[in-house]
Amino acid sequence: MTAFSIFLVDYLTKLAAVSFLADGPIKVLGNFLKFELIYNTGAAFSLATSKTIFLSTFSMLVAAGIFYFAARVDSQKWALALGSVLGGIFGNLSDRIFRSPGGLQGPVVDWISIPHWPVFNIADSAVVIGVLSIASLTWAKIPPRSATK
Repeated sequence: MTAFSIFLVDYLTKLAAVSFLADGPIKVLGNFLKFELIYNTGAAFSLATSKTIFLSTFSMLVAAGIFYFAARVDSQKWALALGSVLGGIFGNLSDRIFRSPGGLQGPVVDWISIPHWPVFNIADSAVVIGVLSIASLTWAKIPPRSATK
């Protein structure tokens, strides 16, 4: 449910961004927060802009790994963290699949802009929060599966 919810919110906000931000950015909180439409052909921070097929393939492999691992998880915290990453992956991967030119090469819609940070979207935020949650759960030694006797 987490992954689907994140995917849906990401999809709807990107749809709104494409519709409402085409004429230019909108300042929300002065110079601190603005909504700005960017089409990103790279990974986070616009890295690897010529590697969209690689990025898409890597995303699909990570998603497959999460599906495999998640089937064995019974911790709600781990499920939420994995669902966050998965929802973010699906959000950005759907852009790569369905935005022109398609075929895993489409750009990702980014639209949230804050100073000294690359423009990002809900999916990017979900991936970062999910990965940080996984690192935190691992560091705290919270197991993904309860011990069985």
